[in-house]
Amino acid sequence: MSFAVVVSDIAPLYTKPEPLCELADEALYGMVVEVLAREGMYCRVRTHYRYEGWTPARCLLEDGAPAAQWQSVPKLVVQKPYIDVLNEPKVQGGCLQSMPRGAFLCPDGGPDENQWQPVRLADGRLGYTKATYLAQPAPAWESVGEDELRQRLCGAALSYLGAQYRWGGKTPLGIDCSGLVSMAYLLNGVIIYRDAAIKPGFALHEISFEAAKPGDLLFFPGHVAMYLGEGRFVHSTGHTGTEGVILSSLAEEAPDYRADLKESMTAVASIFGAPQ
Repeated sequence: MSFAVVVSDIAPLYTKPEPLCELADEALYGMVVEVLAREGMYCRVRTHYRYEGWTPARCLLEDGAPAAQWQSVPKLVVQKPYIDVLNEPKVQGGCLQSMPRGAFLCPDGGPDENQWQPVRLADGRLGYTKATYLAQPAPAWESVGEDELRQRLCGAALSYLGAQYRWGGKTPLGIDCSGLVSMAYLLNGVIIYRDAAIKPGFALHEISFEAAKPGDLLFFPGHVAMYLGEGRFVHSTGHTGTEGVILSSLAEEAPDYRADLKESMTAVASIFGAPQ
């Protein structure tokens, strides 16, 4: 078993070890992945949220010692849609690395009086970014009150509003339906299955629609959305004319009503309460 650190802003996880094939997922800077196999210039990896795909070897730092060290150091999580890590604590500094929301950095002391936070990249380089762009990793979700966690889940999903639809995407540069909801949960310390399905062994369990509350998930054939309450939901859709992360409604009188989704809903799921 060997591990590697993602050192590209976004490491594409393809369905096959070849270019220009289907994108299954994206791993983000600073994530540690397990290397399962190699073929040519590609590595098959498994993420910490148990998803697998083929990524170019150039996206990884495969040396075992740095990967092990990176796993043990404290981390901060990128909160802004996209940030630059600079070589000096000033806006004119050169860009060492860019990375999206959900990426990981290691703090190197505290911020200065201008809120420049020194950070270490996975390869050991020292850089700087604004402290307000980063946050502590989410605590164990069971330790957060239900109402607060529901609010945080909805806020995380809504932070991607306007992003383009990208099959297999998981960042503000482009995201798909399951990427949106899985990232909203991941940013809050909850691992759910990456695809649009309720899979055994993950936190979600099925509930009735009548029991749905904000932060729960609505499932349709090949699609998933996050419920916001009062019939409204946020989702990333490739639907012609409404592509991207948008708000929609299950209420017939609403201007953004999606009759096709209301009529095809297959399940509703939650992490809250005991499975039935």
